[in-house]
Amino acid sequence: MNLYDHPDLLIELTPEWTGERYPDGRPKVSDSLLQRLSHLKLEEVYMPLYAMGYKYQFEGDMKIVHPGKKMIGRAVTAIMVPTRPDIHRTMLEYGRNQEHRKGFFNQWVIESMVEGDILVADMFDRIYGGTYVGGNLSTAIMAHTKTGGAVIWGGIRDLEQIVGVEGFQCYYRGVHPTPVGDVMMTGMNMPTRIGQAICMPGDVVIGTIEGIVFLPAHLAETVAQIAEKTRVKDMFGFERLATKTYESSEIDQTWWDRRMMEDFIEWFHTSEKAKDFQYLDWSEEMAHCDDPQTTRRLDGIYLEKLV
Repeated sequence: MNLYDHPDLLIELTPEWTGERYPDGRPKVSDSLLQRLSHLKLEEVYMPLYAMGYKYQFEGDMKIVHPGKKMIGRAVTAIMVPTRPDIHRTMLEYGRNQEHRKGFFNQWVIESMVEGDILVADMFDRIYGGTYVGGNLSTAIMAHTKTGGAVIWGGIRDLEQIVGVEGFQCYYRGVHPTPVGDVMMTGMNMPTRIGQAICMPGDVVIGTIEGIVFLPAHLAETVAQIAEKTRVKDMFGFERLATKTYESSEIDQTWWDRRMMEDFIEWFHTSEKAKDFQYLDWSEEMAHCDDPQTTRRLDGIYLEKLV
């Protein structure tokens, strides 16, 4: 038996992911896809998720160590709860003696992280004694992941030191000088709640000045394509609105008529602004110009009625 590593269970919990996985079972979204997603705005990523029924993937009620620094990576999750002595002793001793882990629960998670990971820890919104990381462990996260990042529904300590850890970003609820204590870990790399959002191990974690989005791994490619199309259409729309070529009521539609789409396609292939998006295919949008009855769609994805 293994208390904290369950790759077989994680594979069962993420059946819609068909790509590469880490040894611990987490989906491994490619670095190239992370790079594409890193250029997108939070709303561009979140709105396709919301439309597809993933309504609880955002949390914005958090503080940020570096508000101007964007964060992106793959989730490693941890669930912490208040201490109950008998369970605490059993889990701590088992982890140390049977799984050969060193230190305390939070260190176990950080020591498991690899390049590109982001720590996502539910500390049940505890600040006093709920300081999941300080200066040392933030430095350790940076060393393990290279990119450095953490989302903690709880506290941190040593904020002055953390600010000085180059490249490290952290979303957290509050600061307190007390060390972490009277807590225990009941789950590692399991479904985890952060405020009003849910995160699965391997989700793409995207943090901006607005908050955090947890993007399910199996939807990352689809969402990236939808978001990129939204971005390019916005570029075109802003230009045409500025020149009064179209009214806002015309631009602000999911699907454009043939006249607008032909204008857009010509712009798309000639504008310097669109040169980095030439891999996008607009055949479905063009075909829709002759199919005005289809109205409940969002950039190539059929959607169910929102409830």
